[in-house]
Amino acid sequence: MKKNINLSLYIHIPWCLRRCPFCNFNIEIFKTKKKIVNKYIKNICNDLRQDVKLIKKRKIYSIFIGGGTPTLLTYKEIYLMLRKISNIVKFNKKIEITIEMDPKTAKNENIKFYKKIGINRISIGVQTFENKKLKFLRRMYNNKEVIKLIKYCKKDKNIKINIDIMHSLPNQTLYKALVDIKIAYKLNVDHISWYKLNIEKNTVFYKKKIKNCNEKISLKIFKYGNIILKKMGYKQYEISSYSKKMCKSKHNLNYWNFGDYIGIGCGAHGKITIKNNTIIRTIKQNNIKKYNSKNYLYKIKIIRKKEKILEFFMNKFRLFKKTLITDFSNTTGICKNKILKKIYMAEKEGYIKIKKNALKTTKKGIAFLDNLLEIFA
Repeated sequence: MKKNINLSLYIHIPWCLRRCPFCNFNIEIFKTKKKIVNKYIKNICNDLRQDVKLIKKRKIYSIFIGGGTPTLLTYKEIYLMLRKISNIVKFNKKIEITIEMDPKTAKNENIKFYKKIGINRISIGVQTFENKKLKFLRRMYNNKEVIKLIKYCKKDKNIKINIDIMHSLPNQTLYKALVDIKIAYKLNVDHISWYKLNIEKNTVFYKKKIKNCNEKISLKIFKYGNIILKKMGYKQYEISSYSKKMCKSKHNLNYWNFGDYIGIGCGAHGKITIKNNTIIRTIKQNNIKKYNSKNYLYKIKIIRKKEKILEFFMNKFRLFKKTLITDFSNTTGICKNKILKKIYMAEKEGYIKIKKNALKTTKKGIAFLDNLLEIFA
């Protein structure tokens, strides 16, 4: 196994106050009591103990507490969870610990303790600052509430703030989409995850046949949004990620660099590299009752060579930086000769450029990423 593959940890908190119409994640409506939360925390720690057997003495590089709505838990419950986890696996000294935050469930008394319990990054699911669209998305807050929350979080200079903003919403205008970005800039957030709304299967929007705004408007939104973000000092380092200097997400970068990650909690996924560059996928039980009955692992599979190739480039081509061909071989254990024809084909189509044994996605490759990835499928 390549020695310098980073290892992250994803913790899934499966509860929400209600399901958003665009969400297809594994969640349950929060009608639970403290005993169930404590039982769940105990079980995710036991879940981790099983996965630790696969990683031996490797340290955790980053932690992402996601969901669901992690901020439904009190800071004491989150502290208990992190303390128990730190007794099971070792943390890197410069570990990044992120918690996802829903503006409706965020509480000031919790936020002010986050730094003390090790959390140094907050990711707020804003989606949009337009009240009309917030109602359409069934978000349970208005723009004044979320702006007030961001300003409160900004008081602690040691905690980095990311906000999620969706664009190309149904009937969204170019002007309204760009206003969202400008408000984020005025709030001086460290990182913006700005991405197109995807209408996923098994969602309310999909069943109701809701569609994004006009394709021409969507392209203009992406074009002018990128120009504005750049002028505002946000560097695009991934298709939907923009950050100020030294504010990139370590956790997400690890995914895109084809790093390893443990996934614990109901429905969580993991990817772990073991000896001889063998990569295994873990999928946890998505039924919370079964999960809390200690049936953690739903499925484990070894990634085939063909899948490795596609998954490596599926992540790497999202990044706005060069990919060394040698990095492909070192990470996957597959000889570069197996992909040279595909690389030359992608270059011929104008999707990538090859320079000094390194690949870089072109603007065309970013715009038609699905077509580029088909070559490596």
